Amino acid sequence: MLKRWIFPAVLGLASVGLAQPKAADPVAARAARIAARIDADLPDLEALYKQLHSKPELSGHEVQTAGRMTRELKDAGFTVTTGVGGHGVVGVLVNGKGPTVLVRTDLDALPITENTGLPYASKERARNRQGEEVGVMHACGHDVHMTCWVGTARTLASMKDSWAGTLVFIGQPAEETGEGARGMLEDGLFSRFPKPDFALALHTDNQLTAGHIAVSDGLSMANVDSVDITVKGRGGHGATPHLAIDPIVLAARIVLDLQTIVSREVKPTDPAVVTVGSFHGGTKHNIIPAEVKLLVTVRTTTDATRKQVLEAIERIAKAAAAGARAPEPEVRVRAEEFTPALVNDKALSQKVMGIARAALGQNNVHPKALIMGGEDFSRYARAGVPACMFWLGTISPERIAESEKPGGKPLPPMHSEYYYPDYKPSIQTGVTTMTQAVLGIVGK
Repeated sequence: MLKRWIFPAVLGLASVGLAQPKAADPVAARAARIAARIDADLPDLEALYKQLHSKPELSGHEVQTAGRMTRELKDAGFTVTTGVGGHGVVGVLVNGKGPTVLVRTDLDALPITENTGLPYASKERARNRQGEEVGVMHACGHDVHMTCWVGTARTLASMKDSWAGTLVFIGQPAEETGEGARGMLEDGLFSRFPKPDFALALHTDNQLTAGHIAVSDGLSMANVDSVDITVKGRGGHGATPHLAIDPIVLAARIVLDLQTIVSREVKPTDPAVVTVGSFHGGTKHNIIPAEVKLLVTVRTTTDATRKQVLEAIERIAKAAAAGARAPEPEVRVRAEEFTPALVNDKALSQKVMGIARAALGQNNVHPKALIMGGEDFSRYARAGVPACMFWLGTISPERIAESEKPGGKPLPPMHSEYYYPDYKPSIQTGVTTMTQAVLGIVGK
């Protein structure tokens, strides 16, 4: 019954009692062939998904994950190179003359302790970069991304008579830290391997029904910057604050003042976000500390606004310190963690949307509005390759309906300890859409 409500025009034609396509209809025949391959692969892909979900690895530590992706590509007939830009994997499959298409998945997970209660939930623990022990979880859907990537590679490799060109499948490390795409590019992704004519990727969506996708045909995601502010004071006893300069009060003032950047300095029609995600200072009730550390995330959509906001953060922090007669704070923009805005190529995105509507049905494909999250898939587009990332629905209709009731249970956001996808229809939809999108470029 699952296949009937998702997209019976594509999946399991015989199993839902629909007429088989006529031999003279090559589009329907190819769709049926794709569906048959996915149907045959689905039990194995589901097992792969659960294995990836239960054994996640942090950014920069994707050793076992990269190894599994390497084996999958080799088994599908790709020529594989490992260790590209860290634990990056590059698989190349040449099948005559034609366009070169890059298909990317990310490999890494997040430092989050899973709380979904699933029987295959992650119980992994690891050390983060600060040496702290943390839980590890695929709370951003990278396990779904990898599973769909493997399914697409298998399907396309089994249909070499239907396309001509070159496939470059990359498993990218360190997406969550914004370092992975840059590392792979700096390690010769576009010089050591065939440079793609087009680049494709998918990303899970925590608000969209499984069996559906969404596509934007322009600005899709924001610039992302990380800023460290060290607020300095003069330590002392909590009972004698007049003999100290309290950096906690000063830092609190800075946190509030930073909120005026977006509300009073940035043009209202130009989206921007400034969020203080961490406020650390002090060790005991009655000790005024010498410093406080603030960690700030900044989201902008244009280079000009990015420059304006980053300069405003430094100006506000220094002005507040001067007003408190405190030492000048240290403001550091972490350039190594910068992720540029993702701009989907308009023509490619519209092509993907048309292909998806034919494959999934008109009502299962939607336009996607700009979100202020970030994605380093954008770096491939900035390197001169027309790119498109589409969004993959992962939530069951029942959970969507429950969340929309008055007082209903809200859907957990991405990066939540409670996020989990309805994996079977998500995998079916992801493999179908990505396979059809690639064939829309290289298909005969």
